[in-house]
Amino acid sequence: MRQGKHVVLCVDDDQDFLDSMKTIIESNHYLVDIAASAEEGLLKYKAEKPDLVIVDLMMEEVDSGTNLVKEFKALGLTPPVYMLSSVGDGLNLSTDYTQLGLAGVLQKPINPQILLATLKARLGK
Repeated sequence: MRQGKHVVLCVDDDQDFLDSMKTIIESNHYLVDIAASAEEGLLKYKAEKPDLVIVDLMMEEVDSGTNLVKEFKALGLTPPVYMLSSVGDGLNLSTDYTQLGLAGVLQKPINPQILLATLKARLGK
């Protein structure tokens, strides 16, 4: 928490997507830290200690999102981590995301109502 608000770290290499996530999340009384790469995401996580993390599956390298989640897990990450995927529900069916330490998978393009319901369920208001 920072300034009495929960902090969400969003990691994605698409700046337009990050900007829209920031707008949606911050307009609902949360704070957002953004990172444009897995490396930057790891640095921000270590520095900011967010309450929840959202990571894109495919960024600068095909498996960079998965590798970032593995690094979080190795660090003893305790906040919930959600993976963003354009393959959506197919990833839920083909992958046991709990083995990666994920709280769940969110489909791109993101549905703001689902995103906000997820944040509220995990973090409260």
